[in-house]
Amino acid sequence: MEHARPYRFHSDTDGLEALCRDTKFSRREIQLMYRSFKQVCPSGFVDEDAFKQIFSQFFPYGNASLYAHYVFKTFDQNRNGAIRFKDFLHCLSLLCRGSPRDKLRWAFSLYDINGDGCITKKEMTDIVCSVYALLGRRSHPAVDEKSLRDHVDRIFLKMDLNKDGVVTIDEFMEICTKDETISKSLSLFDTVL
Repeated sequence: MEHARPYRFHSDTDGLEALCRDTKFSRREIQLMYRSFKQVCPSGFVDEDAFKQIFSQFFPYGNASLYAHYVFKTFDQNRNGAIRFKDFLHCLSLLCRGSPRDKLRWAFSLYDINGDGCITKKEMTDIVCSVYALLGRRSHPAVDEKSLRDHVDRIFLKMDLNKDGVVTIDEFMEICTKDETISKSLSLFDTVL
């Protein structure tokens, strides 16, 4: 694995100002997040195994490994197997402070596992299964495999507007922006750190 160069932050005011401009975080928020990031990742980057370990601490009742893998892929913007602080901050900014359309584009990239610009039913099933594995014993009500597949079939059928067997970004955006439940759930990510 080729490692990313760690992000150097020290007293680099130009770097800090650039991060403030590029994200929707204040200087203070960035400084706090950087200190926390460096405590957990003293090398200045996090690889997928460490990311999975960190993720599993937030979801102790299930298996977070597969879902963390998919999320890691969206955060690893240069696809080198490591997330630098800058990459982490950009994704966090998008998820916490981005517009609903930005969040939907990120969600689409999560579901588009192979990155070909379309979501297949298998990709949707893989992500939904990983979410249920993540929730583990805490998913309520407990879901059996048939119910899960029926759920994916219903969602996929609703999203595949032209019935060509794949969901494009346009179809995804159209359905998600019109669905009140999805729109409300996107605002749950809005946060003040």
